[in-house]
Amino acid sequence: MRGNTPIVLLSVGHACVDFYQGAVAALLPFFIAERAYTYAVASGVVLAASLLSSVAQPVFGALTDRWPLPWLLPVSTLLAGAGIALSGLSGSYALTLVCVALSGIGVAAYHPESARVARIAGRGSHRAMGWFSTGGNIGFALAPLTVAAVVATGGLRWTPLLVLPALAGAAMCLCVVRAQQLRQADGFRMKVPTGSDDTTSFVQLSLAVVFRSIAFIGLSTFISLYARQRLGGSMAAGTAALSVLYLGGAIGSVLGGFLAARWDRVTVSRWSYLITAVAIAGVVWVPGPPLYLFVALTSMGLYVPFSLQVTLGQDYLPSRVGTASGITLGLAISIGGIAGPAIGSLADATSLRTALTPLVLMPVLSWLLLRTLREPSVPQPQITAPAKGDATGATHSPARGPAHAEPR
Repeated sequence: MRGNTPIVLLSVGHACVDFYQGAVAALLPFFIAERAYTYAVASGVVLAASLLSSVAQPVFGALTDRWPLPWLLPVSTLLAGAGIALSGLSGSYALTLVCVALSGIGVAAYHPESARVARIAGRGSHRAMGWFSTGGNIGFALAPLTVAAVVATGGLRWTPLLVLPALAGAAMCLCVVRAQQLRQADGFRMKVPTGSDDTTSFVQLSLAVVFRSIAFIGLSTFISLYARQRLGGSMAAGTAALSVLYLGGAIGSVLGGFLAARWDRVTVSRWSYLITAVAIAGVVWVPGPPLYLFVALTSMGLYVPFSLQVTLGQDYLPSRVGTASGITLGLAISIGGIAGPAIGSLADATSLRTALTPLVLMPVLSWLLLRTLREPSVPQPQITAPAKGDATGATHSPARGPAHAEPR
């Protein structure tokens, strides 16, 4: 269990950070109800959280390629929480946008460094990265329930209570940082091997993740409102649909790690996107309670390839793991929020069903981009540890040390 501890802590910390990405969409119905926002205006809140994050993630990724920045983990977690905690206190739309944008910067700062640390701690294991991604999905899933419980009770003025997950997540990150410092002080060095970059494949993969992002953020922004329209107008129906969308992602991330152990990552991702296209069509067009089933299938289909694409990006750019993580885990995901206002404007002019219909094409485009990709082959990371009685240290294969154990 001790060898799994860093991944467990990183997964919990990831949950606390991604809670705030899920909280943005969960707050939209309350902004609409209390402040009379239109669909387009409400989607601007999502855009504010995504836009700065999209720009900042590659920058933080490039920085982590040059220098390890473990202190970013607790600091960025606190920033992500503070922005959302303050977002409900002012009736000013501009100040609300500033608050959620600050939260987005915190999320942007967290992901490249955390993905770099998770890759090292997991020795490049797809299953370990799957657990790390699952932590983020669980945070997403808990956000609608927590926001509904807090804001439905006290209104938007109670949003400062939402800072509590950030405090817990920062504590988890501090434990990881401290453990890493102690291992380095003892002479342990965990290195990810480098190789030649395949920039063309990386760009192709990133475009596939962008289309996935448009589908996911488009649904997460409007699925709560859409479910309320389709199932009788209950706030609970909308909260349940958003929770299912996020919770299905937790299942999909774990499933993706297991499937990749049997088939390669590219093949698993291709099939997942084809299934997702059918599932989104069900969300948009199948009436009644089966909506929840198709939301769950959509979520799992979008998240089976999620962690696999993060490690694929790192393997296509082995000399720039931080940059790869910042793009596949951050930029290509948050950039989907840019499509939010367009979807909202179309919904204002027509209907939510009409506005959500183009999302069916997004996973099809991702599938087309993945058709010509090939699975990269890379060596596994190594641990350099001090030998007994040898102050200079010796190199050991990760398979021979207890730290090689994967999360179970």
